[in-house]
Amino acid sequence: MRRIAAALFAAAATLAHADYPQRPIRIIVAASPGSADEFFARALGDQLEARYRERVVIDPRPGAGGLIGNQVLSRAGADGHTLGMISVTRLINALMRESPPYRPLADIVPVVHVASIINVLVTAPDLPVRSAAEFARHARVRPGELNFASMGIGSASHVAGEVLSRAMGIQAVHVPYRTVGQSEIEMGLGRVHFAVLTLPTVIGPVKEGRLRALAVMTASRSPVLPQVAAIAEAGLPEAQFDSWSGLVAPQGTPRRIVEQLHGDIVNLLRMPVMRQRFSGQGAETVPDSTPEGFMRLMQQEYLRFGAIIREGAIRPE
Repeated sequence: MRRIAAALFAAAATLAHADYPQRPIRIIVAASPGSADEFFARALGDQLEARYRERVVIDPRPGAGGLIGNQVLSRAGADGHTLGMISVTRLINALMRESPPYRPLADIVPVVHVASIINVLVTAPDLPVRSAAEFARHARVRPGELNFASMGIGSASHVAGEVLSRAMGIQAVHVPYRTVGQSEIEMGLGRVHFAVLTLPTVIGPVKEGRLRALAVMTASRSPVLPQVAAIAEAGLPEAQFDSWSGLVAPQGTPRRIVEQLHGDIVNLLRMPVMRQRFSGQGAETVPDSTPEGFMRLMQQEYLRFGAIIREGAIRPE
């Protein structure tokens, strides 16, 4: 009897995979090439291509701090062939505007919380500071003279820079960029002084000496950069800033497709090669995620960042 049940289950699973996908899958990334979200999308896309034997197209849509890509995602067809790799930026962008062009939670269906990500305070290599505490002292006596880079107005890096500035009691000028690469070049040249960016996007430049890491924005150090102090060690626990990324589908996507994608992606995230690939970039996979759990996380983050934006009066410039 057990053999028959197992055979029926296997046949049902094969049938479920037989009618999806029927053509290439597109994953919209509301961030620039080189971003953490693009890295995660490509890592999963490679594995999904092999599993489904269909092409997975990564479609970066940078601009306006993620506003453009998130708007495209909200308007996409809901047949499972268009997905989105999103981050907290989707929530922040909507919270900063009185009439956002998309509904941050109502327009999407959660599939899986893909990764949790560490953020890092990085500076231009010629800035005469070696720690977060030194940086704070340096910046306090130069109000308005230092500037910080972000991936656009309303991006997570924008809010992270504002949160850090308030925690340190410094005045800095926000300079938005379209891509991570542009901001890193400008910091390397000393035209921009600091930024709070995800570890996957800065680990290369930090190890190559093109940027200097002063602190990871967490309570404890990262095994990827063990020599870099945690921001809590500098006496600034209120400056902690974690990030996350997850895969979603447009609202209305059939439940069976969401469940299939969830099951397949969770299995991929459990693979040692995927866990190593993510951890090498300063990110952790979340293989125990459920769609319901991911939605609860986003709802909590919506409330959290809503409070931060209101209290800091952060608005599109």
